Amino acid sequence: MSTKTRLLILSVFGAFIIHQPLLAQSSSSTYSSIGMGEFNNSGFTQNQGMGGLGISYGNSFGVNHVNPALSVQNYAFNFQAAINYERINASSAENSADIDGGGLGYVAMSFPIKPSKMSLGLGLNQVSSVNYNLTFTNSIPNSTNTATSVINGDGGISEAYLSTGFQVAKNLNLGIQASYIFGSTIRRNVLTLKNEQGANIGEESEYYERLTVNDLSIKGGAHYMAKVGNRKFLHFGTIYQVFGELNAKEFSKMSNQGQASNPDAPGDILSNDLPGTIYLPNRLGYGITYERLNKFMIGLEAQHQNFSTYRSFNGATGELNNSFKVGLGGQYIPDLFSMENVFARSMYRLGFEYEQMPYLVQNTAINDLGISFGASIPMNNLSLMNLAFKLGTRGSADNNLVRENYIRVSLGFSINDNSWFYKKVFE
Repeated sequence: MSTKTRLLILSVFGAFIIHQPLLAQSSSSTYSSIGMGEFNNSGFTQNQGMGGLGISYGNSFGVNHVNPALSVQNYAFNFQAAINYERINASSAENSADIDGGGLGYVAMSFPIKPSKMSLGLGLNQVSSVNYNLTFTNSIPNSTNTATSVINGDGGISEAYLSTGFQVAKNLNLGIQASYIFGSTIRRNVLTLKNEQGANIGEESEYYERLTVNDLSIKGGAHYMAKVGNRKFLHFGTIYQVFGELNAKEFSKMSNQGQASNPDAPGDILSNDLPGTIYLPNRLGYGITYERLNKFMIGLEAQHQNFSTYRSFNGATGELNNSFKVGLGGQYIPDLFSMENVFARSMYRLGFEYEQMPYLVQNTAINDLGISFGASIPMNNLSLMNLAFKLGTRGSADNNLVRENYIRVSLGFSINDNSWFYKKVFE
């Protein structure tokens, strides 16, 4: 890849860092109204297509973000980006609605300092997303009037990260990632009073709240590869990400509808960029993968986060419980070195995910079950088109809760320096 091309990609990446204050929210889940929203623990597009696997397995075709120790596998310069889209059918015992959301998922790059010995990576990624819109209508006691609350939220937390992976012994790699955690979640509640004819009574009132987070996070990773036969390997991986106390500030205001987000408009300011903290629990992940080199792999991974220790800006624990996620997935390549058939040298993926989500609503745990599939299709000798789809369901329509059936799509690309190809041939 020419120096000019690399500089162009770096310029594009820099533009995203400078001008993209927050990645577009890709969640449209009702449950993202709880805590800091819906967390993304399934990695990049290539990971999402096989059950979120990425702790114990990575290769040179894409940026290895989930486990920084696996970035050593990136033998050459790699630039990667994707957009995500999610469509949900949300249903309760009485109602049903289709909702959707999407946007930029991530931008990342990785390049070797010393091929197969040390690498450097950086990127912009979504940590959590908030995107919901709820409406509640209730009768006012001893009155024929009604009160309607429209509650919505958007935003989330992003990370700009710098990572390195390095070999410390034969087949043993370690990695570390430093992340700048940033972003805002915005929540609004518009209250409307109506008489029995349906006409508004007085002005609509709005409560507006903006929580902004700015702090650092560290993630460590390890990867060990054991040869178990001719071109056959077992991979073991683990990660641990430290969040803990994160610096935050809150702005909140009560005003007439449409004026609450403006500090200078009439209304009652309840907190004006009040400094404080939130507490996010640390994340532990581990897994094992069996690989037949350049042909197929299958892996099993798990992640834990103790959300029962979560603390919001005002000190509340919220409706949160410990989360647990397990993913089973694999990848198959018909013929990596086929020169005539692009689909023969494509990578095909399949996976299954089960997650006990951190949400505990009315003493009911919210679980998520999904099947994923995807592919990486060569576009030329320098790039891949990456696709991932997930079909899933979460929650329940019982006990006045919401059941969500969803489809999630990730479409991205990878641009590689083709020197990796020659290394694989002669490895």
